Amino acid sequence: MDQQAFEAARTAYQRKDWSSVVFAMAAVKDPGELFGAADHLKGNSLMKLGRFDEAAQAYSDALRDEAYGKRGALFCNQGRALLAAGRNQEAVDALTKALQDPEYTTPYKAHAALGAAQLALGNVRDAGIAYRNAAIDETNPNPASALTSLGGCFMQLGRPIDAVEAYRTALDFSTPLANQNAIYAQLGDAYVAANRMSEALDAFGHALADGSYELTDEQQAAYAAAQKALSALTGTQPSETDAFLEAAGYAGASSYDPLDPLGKSGEMMPSPEDTGFFSVSESDLIEAEKGNRKVRRKHRHIGRKIFITLFILLLLAAAAGGVAFYKGYGYPTQETVVTQMFDSVSSTGQATQYLSSSLSADQQSEIVSSLPVGAKVSIAGVDRSMSSSKVYVTATLVEGGTQDYTIDLIRDGISWKVTAVTTSYASQASNGNNIATSSNTEVATSDATSAPATSTEAASTEASSSNK
Repeated sequence: MDQQAFEAARTAYQRKDWSSVVFAMAAVKDPGELFGAADHLKGNSLMKLGRFDEAAQAYSDALRDEAYGKRGALFCNQGRALLAAGRNQEAVDALTKALQDPEYTTPYKAHAALGAAQLALGNVRDAGIAYRNAAIDETNPNPASALTSLGGCFMQLGRPIDAVEAYRTALDFSTPLANQNAIYAQLGDAYVAANRMSEALDAFGHALADGSYELTDEQQAAYAAAQKALSALTGTQPSETDAFLEAAGYAGASSYDPLDPLGKSGEMMPSPEDTGFFSVSESDLIEAEKGNRKVRRKHRHIGRKIFITLFILLLLAAAAGGVAFYKGYGYPTQETVVTQMFDSVSSTGQATQYLSSSLSADQQSEIVSSLPVGAKVSIAGVDRSMSSSKVYVTATLVEGGTQDYTIDLIRDGISWKVTAVTTSYASQASNGNNIATSSNTEVATSDATSAPATSTEAASTEASSSNK
């Protein structure tokens, strides 16, 4: 292994100079040599360059280095590369292996890619199951995307009512800043398939409200069908009252309608005789309202179920959160932040997202450069307090041997940020501080930042990033 060449590749990776990364990797290791971190970095760069078959091979090479680990993330990246290369069945096999890794912390990414692979193979039902699993994964920060894809599967299966529920729930989970126009357009299409034309027009109206979204040909046809159907329902022959008023000169083409002075309601405002309102009894209205309430409850069922579940979890977390905060706990924990920092340096050569913003750029760079590449990290202990903490780390180096570190952190909201990294030696033994030994060190996986979306979104690789 040529460490200097690897450092040059990492520097190019930070500059997002993907071609230089791939070029530098030729000098990093000999053919057949195991170096998972280098092959991982090479695979990420090849994905960015759209060289999907080569990327899949690079991830395969990284998987041969069992000491490197990160098998879930690597299998997921490999699956996405294979999917982008059109090797759909191989993609399904790789993504299935990713989900079998118990240490893989973001399985929703593999589920989402698996849904796209199954869809490409024509396995719509299996694709729907995968998208559902991605949507209900509690680590998924954006379940709306998976729910939208699930709605598309329901449409292909001829289940428009289920598609409506999926799209409505996707809207519940999308943020106000997100562009909801596409979801509304698909919801309108589902309403038309379910023969609920009035609701379809309302959904299409939302999709087109700001003028930034253009309906697809299929959606445009559904929109036109909904308009035509609703117009047919309201455009009946004039009633006897209408004919009488027209004969009297009050309802002709040139007449003035006090209920519609601008003449914009047109046929969309039916007459009382056409609605049959005056022939409905009070008991009929009560029964009709009961039925409407049942329908509305059904529409909101999925969204409310998920919302209530999340709300209960938040309440339980809040009950324990106050005590935990004062005892020095947070989310992510100090152990997780430190482990992910070492992991990010090994896979991407950077870790500024874990460092305190109070540090200068030079200080941050010095910390990153002091951390070993490819080391396996174990947490020896944690010194906790409400506002600051120390984490004691033992790193098993690639070259052999171990190195101890003391990591200083400060509170950052409910999480933690690193302020200093100190190398510890045997002569600097513990001075008797109360150190709580961690019994469950968390292992963070890294994935490649995705490339294209659509064939694109499904094919994009997982980022070798910190948010795992």
